[in-house]
Amino acid sequence: MKNIGNHFNRRQMLTQSGLGFGMLGLSSLLAEQTAAATNAAPLASKATHFPARAKRVIFLFMNGGPSHIDTFDPKPALKQYEGTPGKGGKYMPSPFPFAQHGAAGIAMSSLYPHLTTVADELCILRSMHTSTPNHEPGLLMMNSGAQQPIRPCLGSWLTYGLGTDNQNLPGFVVLCPGKPTVGPALWGNSFLPGIYQGTHINNAQVDPDKVIGHIKNSKLPPVAQRRLLDFLQTMNQRHLQVRDQDDQLEARIQSLEIAYRMQFEAKDAFDVSRETSATISMYGEGEFNQGCLVARRLVERGVRMVQIYYGNGQPWDAHGDIMDHQRDAGKSDQGMAALIQDLKQRGLLDDTLILWGGEFGRTPTAQGSKGRNHHNTGFTMWMAGGGVKGGYIHGATDELGVHAVERRMHVHDLHATILHLMGLDHTKLTYRYSGRDFRLTDVHGEVAHEIIA
Repeated sequence: MKNIGNHFNRRQMLTQSGLGFGMLGLSSLLAEQTAAATNAAPLASKATHFPARAKRVIFLFMNGGPSHIDTFDPKPALKQYEGTPGKGGKYMPSPFPFAQHGAAGIAMSSLYPHLTTVADELCILRSMHTSTPNHEPGLLMMNSGAQQPIRPCLGSWLTYGLGTDNQNLPGFVVLCPGKPTVGPALWGNSFLPGIYQGTHINNAQVDPDKVIGHIKNSKLPPVAQRRLLDFLQTMNQRHLQVRDQDDQLEARIQSLEIAYRMQFEAKDAFDVSRETSATISMYGEGEFNQGCLVARRLVERGVRMVQIYYGNGQPWDAHGDIMDHQRDAGKSDQGMAALIQDLKQRGLLDDTLILWGGEFGRTPTAQGSKGRNHHNTGFTMWMAGGGVKGGYIHGATDELGVHAVERRMHVHDLHATILHLMGLDHTKLTYRYSGRDFRLTDVHGEVAHEIIA
């Protein structure tokens, strides 16, 4: 065999051996990746499959699993069955009183005094269910539509399918003060090009000078940086050409470009001190509430999706004492209500989809004396804005809150519905990898048209 130098790789070997027939199969597998990777602006806004109801998503993620029967799904029958055996323990009624709120009379527990003021904006999904009552597969399913850490997440699919409206900021931002169970795989791009991975920001302290490290070049002015980057990118493109459009290298090239552009807008986006004192006061203190304010600032600047994790680890995992929900709801209630109010008064709520929930719910039975275990056969999430019906309750669990029994909605159905609201047909948003077409909903998913306004 002739000397083919240091740049020889398996793709080139297949091309140069057997008259190139070996490359035919491989090229079919790589065709769509190459097309995406060679797009000069992979985050540029893209056309929808049909008119969209929502343009952007804010996902308020309560990692650990909040209890449906203690928040948005009252079960008075639990009092009648209190102390009698059920699956995994004895039935335990909620210690939190429920009341109806808003013109629609949405039942909500005392955990959310601020959120009750926007009850008529909420679309309560009481018939959610998922595949597994364990954190790792539950988190992966809710975020990526699969129980194994090998699939792209919702935010990556959205930015792949739609791009983003602001080329100076990432299309998908994740605000997480630490690391939940599973970690970065929850906002990973997997086999999609790297430019679609979520940008993780530790929002434990929202300091615009520190929230994104090394984003500001203190040595060179912008004009000199641009000349240097142009030279570097020319070399990178030459390097890319002899490596058959390597996706990882292409992702690196794109990340250099967006990093250069971010230094002019990212600091401003994260600087909440630019808000009025009234707005800052409306959102309240604390990392989650301030994260809600940052999310509003990001989406109004054209970021496609922002996901806010409630805290480090699994804070909503109330095995020992369900009264822990009082702490966690108390730290998130004001910010969520303010986010809805703020978006509405700015004219952004109608095309901004807000989603609230965790990876599953919690049992109607007690774990120990005061806690609740994981529960996947029936739980609650809610949406607001973005084309969904406000003041509306979708589906139901049985009288004890064990199983979703009316208008059942699996996570695959939730994902299909989110994509539909964003103008995407979940069966057509595909990416070819390893010889097959993948999609967020795999071979499942039905759009819940009943929740659409």
